[in-house]
Amino acid sequence: MANDTPANNTAANDKLLALRERIDSIDEQIARLISERARCAQSVAEVKKAENPDQAVLYYRPEREAQVLRKAMERNPGPLSNEEMARLFREIMSACLALEQPVKVAYLGPEGTFTQQAALKHFGHSAMALPFSAIDEVFREVEAGAVNYGVVPVENSSEGVVNHTLDNFMSSNLKICGEVELRIHHNLLVSSVTDTKSISRIYSHAQSLAQCRKWLDAHYPNAERVAVSSNAEAAKRLKGEWNAAAIAGSMAAELYDLRILAEKIEDEPDNSTRFLIISSQEVPPSGVDKTSLLVAMRNEPGALHNLLEPFHRHNVDLTRVESRPSRTGAWTYVFFIDFTGHAQDAAVAEVLKEVASRAADLKILGSYPKAVL
Repeated sequence: MANDTPANNTAANDKLLALRERIDSIDEQIARLISERARCAQSVAEVKKAENPDQAVLYYRPEREAQVLRKAMERNPGPLSNEEMARLFREIMSACLALEQPVKVAYLGPEGTFTQQAALKHFGHSAMALPFSAIDEVFREVEAGAVNYGVVPVENSSEGVVNHTLDNFMSSNLKICGEVELRIHHNLLVSSVTDTKSISRIYSHAQSLAQCRKWLDAHYPNAERVAVSSNAEAAKRLKGEWNAAAIAGSMAAELYDLRILAEKIEDEPDNSTRFLIISSQEVPPSGVDKTSLLVAMRNEPGALHNLLEPFHRHNVDLTRVESRPSRTGAWTYVFFIDFTGHAQDAAVAEVLKEVASRAADLKILGSYPKAVL
């Protein structure tokens, strides 16, 4: 055939060689620019140290990082997607920050959980991510100053809020300084000793079992469903159990050397979980922000209307309202409220003032950048 002639092969090889040489040249420029950015970040750290020599320096600034990621997406000419471009910048910033001081992050473990995945998505792989066995422990580690930040789940699109996280905010003085939205894909995992035709027990977290209920009913209606503390714990249990499987994410499969027997088995294709970043710092406006409140209201007629009316009148968009019984009074309810805007915005400040005058108690949990990735 004509395409197989030596002349044509030579022309194609010449084109490939030229393209590879161009890629090598671009790679050299990228490496030089990344190094230049890292040195610039080091200079920023030196200025901060000189400005406040007797104070602990905050190297990680949530509002600044959110602004950089948004700009990276706005400037993206393609063909990479905006999210891929932002992820690349996220890892560059993570590596630059680690030159001065690696960020210590506590997350709900063990290793291989979706919370670890959320922590790495938000802080990058140069962060020092440490697993803890309970949400309470994550809060305590941040409060004690043993870590800089904590990552905890707060709500799932199909199963609702994580009440344990909300309850911890009632007694904690920590602030929310960021959020992460993670698309959740569940997989059925097996080990090297699993007899896939004889699976009679399936391990997973209770919420994951609930999120895959229809799929399990259709494919393993007679298998025992065993709820454990986390999906990673479910994955760890498989070694040595020839008749068991686990529902977990791809990170757990890689970490515990398991095989994915069936992927994306969640009942809702848009299944996602929202995670909160907690710390002791307050965050200035980033330009696209959210605020979370904890409001205690007496159980009386019109209480909820009185609480929400100022938001409507000042055109502040509510994104979530969740009620919980108060621990301090039998007739008082606590509302967790998320809305768009920053506490320093004029309209939001007016709303907060009016709500405070109507509530038994009001606690601003934090104003923080809306999730970018």
